[in-house]
Amino acid sequence: WYYLRYMDPKNTSAPFDPAKAAYWGPVDLYIGGVEHAVLHLLYARFWHKVLYDCGLVTTKEPFQKLFNQGMILAFSFQDALGKYYHPSEVEQRGEQWFVRGTDVAVTSQIEKMSKSKKNVVDPMEIVDAYGADALRIYEMFMGPLEQVKPWQTSGCEGVYRFLGRVWRLFVDEETGENRAFGETSREVRKALHDAIREATVGVEQLKLNTPVSKMMAFVNTCRGALPARSDAEDFLRILSLYAPHLAEELWRRLGHQGSVSRESWPTFDPSALIDDTVTIAVQVLGKLRGQVQVSRDASQEDVLGAARAEENVARFLLGKEEKKVIYVPGRLVNFVVA
Repeated sequence: WYYLRYMDPKNTSAPFDPAKAAYWGPVDLYIGGVEHAVLHLLYARFWHKVLYDCGLVTTKEPFQKLFNQGMILAFSFQDALGKYYHPSEVEQRGEQWFVRGTDVAVTSQIEKMSKSKKNVVDPMEIVDAYGADALRIYEMFMGPLEQVKPWQTSGCEGVYRFLGRVWRLFVDEETGENRAFGETSREVRKALHDAIREATVGVEQLKLNTPVSKMMAFVNTCRGALPARSDAEDFLRILSLYAPHLAEELWRRLGHQGSVSRESWPTFDPSALIDDTVTIAVQVLGKLRGQVQVSRDASQEDVLGAARAEENVARFLLGKEEKKVIYVPGRLVNFVVA
């Protein structure tokens, strides 16, 4: 019943007040590994049902939704006798691994992180080397939350470089001064709202890896120049879920007194993702012969002119008589020739 105690942690006369449990409960979302199915979930459900029969809780189930996150794996090293060695105790010579300083061969395999297998990565070592934000983002960026994933410390380096680019986007490293805000190009605005959309869906559906790649794309699209202030601040709002320390620091540097975590979530603008141009497939007698890019509001006459001028299409139209032209706006042109 530990989850119920969280709802009334300072009660000295009872495990919890049923009124507070009714107010705060039930738990909306339980995230845990599949190995917790008995030790946590089954026991919690059993005791919760007992408490329900006693009239101490108002719901029959303790948790409304269950999500099993995937395990993180790591390389382990084992000798012929089954003894495991820490990665610092082995060395690679050619294609083979050996216990460091000896001729004792060991095999390398990817297994679940475990103290008994000596392949646990100390998170504090990663924090010391790259910072808590880089560790936090890398864990989300490894892949879908529900999948089993192998740990690669080198992956933290890429995330660390990304966070460095974010810092340099806002701060001039030579002077230490904030960079000036600029104008938001259509390309940058599109990248920003693509990131906002993915971050919004990511929170709602626990798809936490794709927003990271979208935020990286946004920073790359900026090309080292800040967009307008409102757009730069919207970026910090979504970044704060993944890199709270960096986002808070930059938020304060922009002159804000409160925490960015208490700011309203940015609104996604679908119109920002609409391209100015569209790609039209061009067919001759039903066979694809080329593609042309035209303005989204181009007239049919302009589209057909561009289609006829496309080099490969022109080759198949040469010396032929156009009997009919099939035009599907925004999608397709098909020349029927004889």
